[in-house]
Amino acid sequence: MTSRSCLATVILVLVAASASAQPSPKPKKIQDIPPPGAPAAPAAPAAPAMPKPGPEHEALKPLAGEWDATVESFAAPGQPPMLAKGIETGTMIGGFWLVSDFKSEVMGQPFLGRSTLGYDPVKKKYVSTWIDSMTPSLAVGESDYDAATKTFTGWTDGLDHRGRPTRFKMVTVFKDPGTRISTTSMKGPDGKEMTVMRITYTRQR
Repeated sequence: MTSRSCLATVILVLVAASASAQPSPKPKKIQDIPPPGAPAAPAAPAAPAMPKPGPEHEALKPLAGEWDATVESFAAPGQPPMLAKGIETGTMIGGFWLVSDFKSEVMGQPFLGRSTLGYDPVKKKYVSTWIDSMTPSLAVGESDYDAATKTFTGWTDGLDHRGRPTRFKMVTVFKDPGTRISTTSMKGPDGKEMTVMRITYTRQR
């Protein structure tokens, strides 16, 4: 027997031994067939429905778009206001939230503010936030909407011009589809409510 044939014989022997050493495959398990009339297996639970905007969110849509703003700031009752101009751009997010960017100048310095406004179905209130380029704290608020008068009325917790935590009263009224007026007031030193800011918005488009 030549060396080549010997090698072939050894290979055949090894292959045969390896094949015999492999465990025989187990037969596939046959699934039990339910008897006739047996109840069907319960269906998998359906995925929860995605939340959808409700009728309360419709009140946010008129606030979207681009607006020219005339800002009146009152330092004290009876004194003439300081005037400034600004531009606000509001965008609806998913039908749930209004995100607005406000650009203006304050004492010759660029001013940028950003707000969010939405409806919280748990609180059953409109909820809002405000940040700007001149304030280190987040302002948060809540309000109600009167569809008959097209008026938002509520409050915002923020900082006054001296950096003191203060609760402001906030009222926004639609005079017509292209005009709205937002008034901010707080309690003065004598405990009486005083207007500190009034912004008149005129729609660009």
